[in-house]
Amino acid sequence: MSEALCIVNATAPVRVCDIGGWTDTWFAEHGDVVNLAVAPYVRVQIFAREWAEGLPRITVFAENYNDRFQVLDDEQASGGKHDLLTAAFQIMRVPENLAIEVHLYSDMPGGASTGTSAAVSVALVGALDALTPGRLAPYEVARLAQRIETEILGLQCGIQDQLCAAYGGVNYIRMTQYPEASVSPLALPPEFAWELQRRLVLVYLGSAHVSSLVHEAVIRDFEDSGPDDERLCGLRAAAVRAKNALLLADMAEFAAAMRENTEWQARMHSGILGPAAQDVIDTARACGAIGWKLNGAGGDGGTVTLLFGPVDHDKRRFADDLGDILPEARLIPVQISPNGLRVWTHQGAMAEEG
Repeated sequence: MSEALCIVNATAPVRVCDIGGWTDTWFAEHGDVVNLAVAPYVRVQIFAREWAEGLPRITVFAENYNDRFQVLDDEQASGGKHDLLTAAFQIMRVPENLAIEVHLYSDMPGGASTGTSAAVSVALVGALDALTPGRLAPYEVARLAQRIETEILGLQCGIQDQLCAAYGGVNYIRMTQYPEASVSPLALPPEFAWELQRRLVLVYLGSAHVSSLVHEAVIRDFEDSGPDDERLCGLRAAAVRAKNALLLADMAEFAAAMRENTEWQARMHSGILGPAAQDVIDTARACGAIGWKLNGAGGDGGTVTLLFGPVDHDKRRFADDLGDILPEARLIPVQISPNGLRVWTHQGAMAEEG
């Protein structure tokens, strides 16, 4: 047991309703995305102490998995389930005079297709950044987090999830040439923002998002067709439509952009819009929903964002009907987060237990 010199806290939101998703990838080359940052947050807490001989340099407690493990200074990602964390320590070096214990937690279920891994990377990079002089700007944090997944882990990864986690709020992301982008926060009129929040519903389909084979097929297809494929053009147009609708506070037009995106998304591959997601959409529509968006890249499992009409009772009726058509599904309460990455430090903190 030793007293912590400081405790670094970091939180980052996850992403829903990513209109224009798929156009923020290397094979799209350029793209347009509108997405919403929401709580529940990913939470990172780092206990930093003076390093002493025999004291582990980096210990990680992944609370959602109840896994506690050590990371060596020169350890490389090697195909394990916590490679994302190991890779973050490769790119964000811990000062040699410190020993740290890192706790990570998220209320969002794993595989929810809400950019949770990107939010973990952003929160961890932000927290580790607080241990060294100077500070990274939100765009720099997002780029480093994206590099962790693409350059170190070799994963297929767009840019929108990291930007959403770093900036928060409602954003229009214009990718000029992969991976460079501009981020335009959309300032919604307060009453429209409240109404948008009231109408949003997030449905977890009951199983983790697993669709690597679908994604590989889509990528092979677009390697041949190129960035001007009509489906990518359609997704970009849906994002621009959503951006205009939000700036004009036009709920019906925003719902139309959600539906338009889902139609183009379904045309990407026959496995993108699975039967569970379609059942949820059909049930929601019958209960008064006016917009629906399959979150992330699609495939089996994950989540669907729904936008209901003005009658609150319709959402409750949908919640009742959902158990009949998909017993394993559940609603996840979300709140639009005006904040992106937040990092703060407590000095002279309490002693570690254990």
